[in-house]
This record gives sequence, structure tokens and C-alpha cells, in this order.
Amino acid sequence: MTIYYIKKLFVLFSLLLSSLGFCQENLKGYFQPDISLKYKVSTNYSHSFKAAQRAYIYEDDFSYRIRQIDLVHFSSFKIDPKQSLALGVQYRFRHTFDEPEENELRTVQQYKYSHSNKNLNMGSRFRAEQRITPSLTVHRFRYRFAIDFPLKGEELDVGDPYFSASAEPLLSVSKGESPIYDQRLTSHFGWLLDHGTKLEIGAEYRAEDYTQATQHIFFLLTSLIFSL
Repeated sequence: MTIYYIKKLFVLFSLLLSSLGFCQENLKGYFQPDISLKYKVSTNYSHSFKAAQRAYIYEDDFSYRIRQIDLVHFSSFKIDPKQSLALGVQYRFRHTFDEPEENELRTVQQYKYSHSNKNLNMGSRFRAEQRITPSLTVHRFRYRFAIDFPLKGEELDVGDPYFSASAEPLLSVSKGESPIYDQRLTSHFGWLLDHGTKLEIGAEYRAEDYTQATQHIFFLLTSLIFSL
């Protein structure tokens, strides 16, 4: 079953890039694997750490070239079973791999609300970010609505697959620049490998700066998530 889902995603991703490549000049494709560790400090307080790599796999043609490496940390405080607040910090190493682009420091403030309806989980996430580079500071505001549910039975047991999907509009503003509006659509197939480990494989489409010169960007995503 796992191989079946992986093959379907690879085929769909390749078809999308190939078909759009003939009619879109402003098209890019990336491969982005990441690994995360989440653990509780206390009942209501937790930490998470993530390392991610992003590589070009399609620009003018199919190729592979590392674009950046991200290191991310979040501290989260649970207000109640449905609500949480979080602060995050991220550092992006880009100049080494993709000159003349700059490295970036990012600070994040987040509010999250989630609830369940039978076997369907739904969540809303609000984020404010400050993206700081040597030449510019960009303030970005994001709202994400996400759902997930098991693909086998009503509860997620070890070995079972699940599906998740999300939609996220973004607004970026900076001094002396016009506002930039983005839209992201993401989906994953996941598997609960054991009680503290998940594997996810998915795809994402981004329409960046869609009120001006729209950039069409596709991601092939893999995530390995450990929870302690």
C-alpha cells in the first residue's frame, strides 16, 4: 500500500510539471525532505526541532541542485485541548548554495485552534513572521486551514495510513515594496509507523505573487516525524 501511494504521487507530480512546463515560463519544481523531533517538557509545554533541505528539480529542465537548508525551532504552550500559542525561530542557509541570495533569520508568532468531528480532524493556524536578511525585512501574515483523517477505520492505529490536506493564503509586506499575495495547496499521505513515529509523503502547489507576475511552484515533500 505504501509503495502504491508513493508511485501515484511521483507520477502525478511528474505529469503536472511536464504539462505545465510547455506553457509556463515561470515554473519551478522542488524536492524538500525534512526530519522533525517533538517532545513534551510538561503537560502544556512542548518543543519541536526540524531540519529541512530544499533542492531544485525543475527550472528550465529537470535537474537537481540544492537551494537551501533550514533549521527550525518552536516552543508551544497549550491553552486548552483545542488551542495553543507558539513562538518559533528559523535560520535559512542559502548564500552557500544559491549565490547571490542571502541567508535569512525568521521569527514566528503562532496561534492554533483545532477540533475533531468523529474521525475528521480540523485545524486553523494563524502566523505572523518577520523574515530578516541583510538587505530587507519582510513581514508576512499567514492563515492555514487543514484537515486530516485515517484511511482505515475510525481511529489511527500503528501501521495505518492517513491523509491530510491544507489551504494557506499569505500576505507579505515590506518597506518600499508592493504587497505580495501567495496561495498554497498541500496534501500528504502519512503512515503511523509506531506510537511515536510518522512518515509523510506529499505534494504542494504554490501560486506566488499572483496579483502581479505569478510564479507557479510545485514541491515533492517527504517528512519523518519523531514524537517523544
